[in-house]
Order: sequence, then C-alpha cells, then structure tokens
Amino acid sequence: MSVLLVEAFYGGSHKQLMDLLQEELQDDCVLCTLPAKKWHWKARTAALYFMQTVPTSANYRVLFASSVLNLAELVALRPDLGKLKKVLYFHENQLAYPVQKCQERDFQYGYNQVLSWFMPEHKLAHLQKVIGVKRNGDAYQLEGLPGQQKSGDLMKNSNAHGESGLCTPEHEGLPSPSPAPERPNKAGASESTNPCQEEDKQHLTFNLCNIMSGWDSQQRPLHVAWPHRWEHDKDPETFFKVLLKLKEKDLPFHVSVLGEAFTEIPDIFSEAKKALGSSVLHWGYLPSKDDYFQALCMADVVISTAKHEFFGVAMVEAVYCGCYPLCPKALVYPEIFPAEYLYSTPEQLFKRLQNFCKRPDTVRKHLYKGETAGFSWAALGGKFRSLLAAEPREDL
Repeated sequence: MSVLLVEAFYGGSHKQLMDLLQEELQDDCVLCTLPAKKWHWKARTAALYFMQTVPTSANYRVLFASSVLNLAELVALRPDLGKLKKVLYFHENQLAYPVQKCQERDFQYGYNQVLSWFMPEHKLAHLQKVIGVKRNGDAYQLEGLPGQQKSGDLMKNSNAHGESGLCTPEHEGLPSPSPAPERPNKAGASESTNPCQEEDKQHLTFNLCNIMSGWDSQQRPLHVAWPHRWEHDKDPETFFKVLLKLKEKDLPFHVSVLGEAFTEIPDIFSEAKKALGSSVLHWGYLPSKDDYFQALCMADVVISTAKHEFFGVAMVEAVYCGCYPLCPKALVYPEIFPAEYLYSTPEQLFKRLQNFCKRPDTVRKHLYKGETAGFSWAALGGKFRSLLAAEPREDL
C-alpha cells in the first residue's frame, strides 16, 4: 500500500474518483474517508480527524487527497506524512465559488486551498524542470497543457451518485475513530464501505420505458433533463424560469429533474414542481446508476445553467447517452463542447428550446459533433496511475 488516499467528503464525484483509483491501484493503496455531510465542517476539522485515524506505515510513498482537506494542517499534525509525494485534486475553487447570499465571503476555505497548494522554491524549480510549471507573481502556471483548469476534475459527477438520498441534519461533531474501509470489489464499487456513513439510502425504482410506452415516437413531447445538484451554484432559478416560459406559451415538453438534494433545498424546486405540473416526468435523485443512465438515454436535451463548473461530468454522461447538450458559453464549457451547443443568455436558451419543442425530431436525429471518449476512465485511468507513481530516489 504505497498510495494513501484521503477523502474528507466521500460522496458524489469525490467518492467516484476515489473508488476508481482504489480499483485501479488494487492492493497498492489504503483509503481513509469521512462521510459526505457538512462540507464546511469537514474543511475546518478533517485534518484533526485524519491525524488520529490514518494508519502509520513506512510503506507510503504518495498521498492523494481532495482540496476539501486542509493538507497543510494534516502534514503539520502528522510529520511522517510530510515526506510523501502529494497530489491535491481540486473539485472546485473556493476563491471563486459563487456565494448564495449577498454577504462577505468566508475566505477560510479558499485560504485552506492556498496553503495546501503553496510550493517552496526548491519544489517549484523541480516542477519547472520536469513538467513546465512556472511562477506568475504569487500564482503558479502550468505550461503546455490545454484546459488546465479542468484537468484535475475530469471525472466529476455532478449527479452525486454513490451518496445517500435526501440528507437530514445531524450532529456536526467528528465521528469516533474507526478503521479504514475495506477496498470494495469490482461489482460493488459503487456501494459505500465507509463505516462512518450511517445514513440510509432512499431506494427508488425507475423505468422511463414503461412511463413513456403510450407515446408514439413522432408525437412524444421534447424531453428535457437537468441532472445536477439541487444547489444555488447550478442556478436552478434560471433553468426553471426558462421552462415556465415555455409552459406559458403552451409548448409541449417533459422534464426530468435529476441530481441530489441536501439538507437545504432552494425554494425554487418545490415552487417549480407545482407550476410545471403534468410536464414533470421524473423529479428527484436516482441512487441507482442504471436508473440514472436509463433516464438520460430517454431524454432528448440536457441543460446546464451552472455558475461554477470545472468540468461537469453529468453533461458529458448525458451526451454519451444521446442527449443534445445546451450549456452556457462560459466557464469550462467552451473547452469541451462545440459552439453550436453553447448559449450566451437565458433568452437564447429559451429560443433554442422553443424551436426544439416545435420540432423535437431535429434533436432526436442529431449526431453529436464533439468527442467524449477522451474523458472516459479507460482513457484516463493509466494517466492517474502514472501520476501516483513515485520512484524510490525521487526528490519528494
């Protein structure tokens, strides 16, 4: 077990990546996790928890963690981990993450990321020689790698599969120390093996084929999917505003609102569900990946209205399942999707959907003009393995 995997928020895209790495590395790693609840609390206290629970071993060579963890604190609390090669994976940028209310930003979380990413001069010189990293003022720039902002987030799953269903408020204290979870086998890799995860899963069954069996393919209304977390950074207000405008004009469509909800659900979801009425085909999180992918395969259009996105694997998964993507002409999307799938304003999004509602066959016959194969684990697994390799004489 030369690789130590540490995840302070073991759910959703965080869990998916750790499970994939664990499967890729087999017996050459040990995984230490905390459940996917109260990420603010985890960002502040996870280092103290892992200081007590990460097993001591002389075999560790590499430490891989997500940026929820304050890596600088953990290394300070556990000097034995300081000598390891460290790989920090950023699922988001807390210095740019949109605030929900008009209030002063809590810079603690971004500050944690800055501390964890800071490199002393001798490390910077080494990286500049090996992979072309250079300092630009107080920042670090990676040369020669297109799309560097998203490079650490290629497997992000915004639908948060692997987490529980609707969460309920629970005590925010650190859980009692417990043994590291056993490595899941290949068939059960999507199930949590972390003893800290005590919440029950909301088991749902889903069969869109049965739901839509009464519709002729030519008469079937446009089916729109929204497979994102039910949180403010995904901008559900804009999405529902556009749909309600379609409904006001008596345009036929169906909508499946997928993704996971957490303790605090924006009010717009309950309001929109009531207002959309019979247009709703499915509403809520699907714990089963088979059900989730079946829902995407039955949809015609997948939409993002996100205000913060490093990659957005839910959109790529939907495209892989045959959906026509509509994404903001901003954030990471222009790096992934051809121009015809981008919109600049909510008005443009409305006009595109209005035309699709009138002629749904245009999207059903459409062949996607971009590429998705490069984002698959088949293409990326080996790269991650190389990243986690440490040679015995490497200057760590």
